[in-house]
Amino acid sequence: MKKVAIIGAGPAGIEAASVLAANDCEVVLFEKSTAPLPNILDKAFLFPDFSSSQELADKLSAKLLNDNIKVLCEKEIVNIVKNEGEFKLTDKEGKAYFAEKVLITTGYTLFDAHRKEELGYGIYKGVITSLDLERMIHHKQITNSMGEEPGKIVFLQCVGSRDEKSGNNYCSKVCCVTAVKQAIEVRKLLPEAEIYLYYMDLRMWGKGFEEMYREAQEKYDIRFIRGRISEASATFDNKVQIKSEDTLIGQPLKMTTDLLVLMCGMEPSAGTRNLGAACGIEGDYHFIATQGPHLGDNLTAVDGLFVAGTAKQPLSIRDTLTDATAAAFAILKK
Repeated sequence: MKKVAIIGAGPAGIEAASVLAANDCEVVLFEKSTAPLPNILDKAFLFPDFSSSQELADKLSAKLLNDNIKVLCEKEIVNIVKNEGEFKLTDKEGKAYFAEKVLITTGYTLFDAHRKEELGYGIYKGVITSLDLERMIHHKQITNSMGEEPGKIVFLQCVGSRDEKSGNNYCSKVCCVTAVKQAIEVRKLLPEAEIYLYYMDLRMWGKGFEEMYREAQEKYDIRFIRGRISEASATFDNKVQIKSEDTLIGQPLKMTTDLLVLMCGMEPSAGTRNLGAACGIEGDYHFIATQGPHLGDNLTAVDGLFVAGTAKQPLSIRDTLTDATAAAFAILKK
């Protein structure tokens, strides 16, 4: 029985473990958090069908109920060394584990909005991130800095993505559709609120996403402004004043809002960065480098060491699950 170690119990790690276990592999799944699926459980609903994140988490968790899968939580793998065809994995406490093949599925983290000081996150209470808003939506209670229902909400796209200043020139792929999804969810909870969405250009790249964007305008009265917000500041009554430009008409804009929501992009997680550097497989922007974007996209420069999901690039959950299956079959072929 082939022994495979998977590092990271998110959607990619669980899906790959399920496929490998079904093909008579012995799988050890390492997760540094207290439980699997930390990023999924941060969300309320998923695009494009507004399905429950909890429902998806339950279905994925059920895949772990297999005698061939062993899950070790609160185990952070910090190093992987290959010696004579076998991999030695070392956790943060110095304990060693051994496997024939290793799959890295350490995933992503959100861009830290504190790095964009001009937008006021952590300075003004009315400035929040998309993750903060997702938690409010989950509890069906959206409030401003004074604990009141906001009358005006502004979303800002591309925070920490497509941004030379932050060092991330790439597109995070899911922010546009996430903003539209969240704006619709806010409208359902706050039918009287004014909702604006600032964008550079909308990349609604998936099936059903363009339709959702049109529905956001026509059915939910979400107002889209093509432009960037250059600065945010507080007002005397605890609101947020933003300075921006409407790039379609070439005019500067000034607006006051109760909530400014920063749509933060994806960055490689600390685990992805650390293992990429430790194993010599670090690629652009500290994601894991693969052998190529087509036939070698789950393979690394180290034979027997594989990667799947957002450890290598921004992906949606759907694409992550598909990629995890591909990685599992790549392992089975080796």
